[in-house]
Amino acid sequence: MLVEAGFFEDERLELLYGTIVHMSPKSVAHENAIERLNRLLIFRLHERASVRIQSGLAASEASQPQPDIAVVPRGPRREEYPDEAFLIIEVADSSLLTDRTTKAQLYAECGVPEYWVVNVRDGVVEVHTEIVAGAYTRLEPYRPGAILRPTAFPDVEIAVSDIL
Repeated sequence: MLVEAGFFEDERLELLYGTIVHMSPKSVAHENAIERLNRLLIFRLHERASVRIQSGLAASEASQPQPDIAVVPRGPRREEYPDEAFLIIEVADSSLLTDRTTKAQLYAECGVPEYWVVNVRDGVVEVHTEIVAGAYTRLEPYRPGAILRPTAFPDVEIAVSDIL
């Protein structure tokens, strides 16, 4: 791959539907939300799943996104990216439109059962579930004061106020 050959050194890129896309710069709110989610998920999912931060996901032959957070099955990986996930989380500020449209479509098409968009601009976590014909059909907004429970881990509780 071109990235592995060093062609795009020091660039934040991902492959979406066969197109190399520059990733938006991260704001302080974006980075802080990722840090909080990482800490919460690793602590609560200890030994049950792997929590990957801004790492590749083999979504399809033509798409290798780098979600902010991917909760994936545990297992040894040496030469390939995971091709399945329990939960994908994108923290959105300047990338909000892409995260709500292109990435939501991509994650639904590759069968990710739950997708969260942490909308730092509006202070809400948008939870996408229920895939029908390659698209999420259920969208629920969660605001501070609400509790999130990942579908794959219903015993895990994350307060929206702990994320935003």
